[in-house]
Amino acid sequence: MRARIAGHALALVATVLLGGLFSATLVRLAPGFDVDEQQLDPHLNAESVQALRAARRQEHNIFQFYFSYMNRAAHGDLGTSLALGQPVRTLLRDRAPLTLRLLVVGLGLGWVAALTLALTAAWLRLSAYDLLTTLVSGTFLCIPAAVLALLSVLWNVPGSLAIALIVFPRIYRYARNLLAKSYSLPHIITARAKGLGEARILFWHVLPGVAPQLLAVAGVSVSMAVGAAIPVEALCGLAGVGQLAWQAALARDLPLLVNITILVTLVTLLANSGADVIGHMVRAQES
Repeated sequence: MRARIAGHALALVATVLLGGLFSATLVRLAPGFDVDEQQLDPHLNAESVQALRAARRQEHNIFQFYFSYMNRAAHGDLGTSLALGQPVRTLLRDRAPLTLRLLVVGLGLGWVAALTLALTAAWLRLSAYDLLTTLVSGTFLCIPAAVLALLSVLWNVPGSLAIALIVFPRIYRYARNLLAKSYSLPHIITARAKGLGEARILFWHVLPGVAPQLLAVAGVSVSMAVGAAIPVEALCGLAGVGQLAWQAALARDLPLLVNITILVTLVTLLANSGADVIGHMVRAQES
């Protein structure tokens, strides 16, 4: 177990560092990187325009910029946003609570809805009900995240509900197939033939068998929710990290984008690694 955790930690550090470097490289190579909208202001004189260009000059050498960034980050300095003119550390600290609340509530609602429909479909085994739930999940799966975000604005519903509707169909389809396969196993059929109650079959035979796979989906669903938070916050006007990422991308704000990329990568890897370690512990206890 220690070796497994150490391997995850090493992979996490390497992936985070490479992810930050790759994101910085992509932003640097993007068309129009050197263009700043403020330079188009006719009220600026030549010295002001030169000052704006000088502010981005240090970003031309991406390796020098990234090495300098990592050196400052090791001392707690995440840099300053070029577009907003504020320390990145302050921006992330102020906006992270809102995004965290949206993710927790959205994931909670999405998982409750998905598991409720998946469990009832596997338990009832009615073709009409199975068709209905599949149709509902398939409909939400086809709707883009931006459309769900706009609908949440039009209908004045919380942004967390939009995130829940984005992750719900993906969780449901996997959980439905997993539970249907588990209920068709010979020992489950035997338990039903012996007259065991559905609750006992579910909690003592079905859920322990599918727990590791559901934990893996739980880790993946975190990355789904994080990706969904960007259009939801941007279109709903929610001042979270997702909206900050959208603003940074539009402004080609390299210091801010690198920090957000590293943060998102870190959260995603921690969720997946945590789910993998917990799933390994569950399988070890069962064996």
